[in-house]
Amino acid sequence: MTDKDVSQLEKFKTAARELEADEDAARWDERLKKIVKHKPEPETPE
Repeated sequence: MTDKDVSQLEKFKTAARELEADEDAARWDERLKKIVKHKPEPETPE
């Protein structure tokens, strides 16, 4: 990686920390389910 890439990565990590991002997949799913509603599959005529 170049210095620019590392700088971009560090900026991303800093922003993620400020937004209280979490690397735990289970916690991600829990938070996602609070804001996203599942759309049912459209019924296809047979």
